[in-house]
Amino acid sequence: MQEPPTRALSAVSPTRGRSRAGGNPAKPKLKKLRLAVILSGLGGLALVSTVFGMTMAVSRDLPQLENRAEYQRSKNSVVYADPTHKGQRAPLLAKLTNNQNRILVQSRDISPNIKNAVVSIEDQRFYEHEGVDYNGIARAFVQDLRQQRAAQGGSTITQQFVKNALAAQSDRSVFQKLREASLAYHLERKWTKQKVLTQYLNSVYFGNGAYGVEAAVRTYFGNEGTAGTGDIRARAASPAQAALLAGMIASPSLYDPVQSPIRAKQRRDAVLERMLEQGMISPAKHREALAETLPSENDISTPQPDSRKPYFTSWLTQQLVERYKAPAVFSGGLKVKTTLDPELQDAAEQAITGRLAGVGPSASLVAIENRTGEVKAMVGGSDFEHKPFNLATNGHRQPGSAFKPFTLIRALQDGVSPEATFTSQKKTFPVPNSNGERFEVNNYEDSYSGVASLRSATARSDNSVFAELGLKVGTKRIAALAQAMGVRTAVSTNPAMTLAG
Repeated sequence: MQEPPTRALSAVSPTRGRSRAGGNPAKPKLKKLRLAVILSGLGGLALVSTVFGMTMAVSRDLPQLENRAEYQRSKNSVVYADPTHKGQRAPLLAKLTNNQNRILVQSRDISPNIKNAVVSIEDQRFYEHEGVDYNGIARAFVQDLRQQRAAQGGSTITQQFVKNALAAQSDRSVFQKLREASLAYHLERKWTKQKVLTQYLNSVYFGNGAYGVEAAVRTYFGNEGTAGTGDIRARAASPAQAALLAGMIASPSLYDPVQSPIRAKQRRDAVLERMLEQGMISPAKHREALAETLPSENDISTPQPDSRKPYFTSWLTQQLVERYKAPAVFSGGLKVKTTLDPELQDAAEQAITGRLAGVGPSASLVAIENRTGEVKAMVGGSDFEHKPFNLATNGHRQPGSAFKPFTLIRALQDGVSPEATFTSQKKTFPVPNSNGERFEVNNYEDSYSGVASLRSATARSDNSVFAELGLKVGTKRIAALAQAMGVRTAVSTNPAMTLAG
C-alpha cells in the first residue's frame, strides 16, 4: 500500500518570514501608538475642561463665603432627650446657635498680636502662597509617612476658611477637598490677604460658646482691663492672650485653659515660640508673655446656652464639635437625639439637691447604662450660670477612702488575713526616700478603736490601719494594681498623698 506524500513544514510562519525578510514596520504597533496619542489628547482636554468648569462653578460660590451671608443662612441645631416611653415624642433639651454670641468685626478691630499668632501656628507661609501651599502639602505628606498617621495638616488658612464656610461640612470626599482648594485659589484673586484673615477669624470656634475672635476675647479675658478700646475687645489682646486663642483653634476642648490648664499653657508657649522665631515679637515681649498666667475659671465669662440641662448639653456640644466641626454644629441645622432619660435626670438632680443643698460641698453624678455605655443622667453642678465648671466630666479630686480597696486587695493577694490585727491610733510615719520628712495620719473626728482587725478597719474606714498596711505592702505595688484594674490617671506613690485619705 502506497503511503501518502509527506509535506515539509516551514519553521517560520509566512507573516513573520515576510516581516523579517522585507523589514516592513509592524502595523499593529503603529495603530496602538496612534490610539494612545489620541486618548492622551482627549484625556488632557477633559482635564482642562474639568478644571475650567470647576473654577467657573466655584466662582459662583464666592459671595456665599462672606461672613454676613453665612451668618444669615445659619440654622440652629437642636438637641433632644431620649423619650421616656416608646412612641413618645423626644423632649427638646437645647438649641445650639452661634448667632447669639457671634460678633463680626473688621480687620482694624483685631489686634496684630492675634493675626500674627494665628499665622505663626496655623499657616506660616500665609502671606506667600496663593491660597494653596504646595510646599506645606508636601511637608505634611512626608511627616504623615514617617509617623504612619495624620501628623500634620497641609491646609492653609484660606482653605480652612473655605471649609468652615461651606454648607456641606460632613462631605469630606476627594471631590469636596478639590473644590475647597479651587475655591481657596480663586478666592485669593478676589480678596486681599487681610480680608481672608479677618473673615477666617470671624468664623473660628474657640470653645466655651465663643464663636469668632471678638466673642473669644470677651469670653476668656472679659474681666480684664481693655481701656481705650471702646466696645471692641479684640483690639487690645496681648501676645500671651493672642497665643492662647491661636493655640485653641486646632482643638478648643483639648487646649481649654480651665479644663486642661497644663496642655493649654504648653500650647500657648509653643505659639509664642513660633512668634519669636518668625520675628513677630521681641525676646523681651516673649519673656513677658511666658510669665503671664492663664485665665482662671472666675475670669471666664461663658455665654449662657439655650438649654434646659446646660451641664449635659455643654459637654455634648464639645463632643459634637470634635466630630462634626463647629460650623455644622452651630449653624448646620442638626437634629441630635441623645440618650439622656428625663425621669432619671430629674431623680439625679433631686438626689443631690435634697441632701447637699446649702450645706457646702458641691457634688456631681453621672448615671451610665453599663451594657451600652449610654449616659442616662448627668449632674455637673448646682448653678451653671455662676459655676459652669462641670464637676462630672472635668472635676479631679483626691480619691480619699475610695482608694482603700486597692490597698486591701494588694494585702489579701499577699496573704494578709482579714483577721490580722493592727493598732488603731494617731500615727506618724517617715516618708521613704526623703530628708527626714514625716506625715501624720488621723482618723475622722479622732475616733480610734485601739486594736482593730483588717476586717473591722475596712468596715470603719480606719485611716490609721490602712496607712500602716499600705506601707507594709508597698505604695508602688498598690499603684501598679490600681492601674492594672483600670485607673487611667496618674497615681502618686507618695504615702502622704495616697494612704492618709
